[in-house]
Amino acid sequence: MPVVTITHSLSTRGHADMIDITEDAGRAVFQSGLSNGILTIFCPSSTSGVTTIEYEPGALKDLKRLMDEIIPANREYAHNAAWGDGNGHSHVRSALLGTSLTVPFANGHLILGTWQQIIYVDFDNRPRRRELVFQVMGE
Repeated sequence: MPVVTITHSLSTRGHADMIDITEDAGRAVFQSGLSNGILTIFCPSSTSGVTTIEYEPGALKDLKRLMDEIIPANREYAHNAAWGDGNGHSHVRSALLGTSLTVPFANGHLILGTWQQIIYVDFDNRPRRRELVFQVMGE
């Protein structure tokens, strides 16, 4: 089974910056030349994550508010005591959301719901330059 790996760069603002990467993911499938299979999106970062959501302001605010409520930035984190970088909450949020997502595709198109987009979320406490890995497997 062929496997094609494509990297993609992003610039983020941090602080739960949410970026719609659906088109980037679809472009990776197209560039792979494969028609049917699965796409895995992986963010090699311990302070960010990837998921699906309806990419509209209300849903994005709801997700950010939920993260602020269950994993507040101003809480005491052992990571902050050890490293002094103030992003302990970012690591915990990343672990909760997850750093990878797998999406099937058929006839060269991602299989997503009508209102479902793929988003990258950078939880770190500062702007960052990030790399995503799109790994396309199929035929």
